[in-house]
Amino acid sequence: MTRPRAGTTGARYPIIVVPTAPRLGLESFADRGGLHPELVQRFVALGLLDAHRDANGALWFAANQLPALARIRRLRAGLQLNYAGLGLVIELLDRIQRLEDALRTQPAGRSQSSWT
Repeated sequence: MTRPRAGTTGARYPIIVVPTAPRLGLESFADRGGLHPELVQRFVALGLLDAHRDANGALWFAANQLPALARIRRLRAGLQLNYAGLGLVIELLDRIQRLEDALRTQPAGRSQSSWT
């Protein structure tokens, strides 16, 4: 066991564990996300999660969708929004992130405009 660094509490709380499998079926994805499969299907129908369908119509999820599912759960619990509202909030948060990323990549001299 490693010792915590000075100034830290030593406690670590992982938000989510991303599996090594490249894709997960609906049941496995829902189980790892702590939700009922029908609710996960609803999230897909509302466009909150990305999923792929195979030739039989079964849903498959990329492992990187688990953090997106955790984000949906946190926003739902924290803001108490309905699912349509969640879609809007997620879209706005993603847009803010893209704008912040664009600002970080600008050269230092161009990020501020002169008032004179």
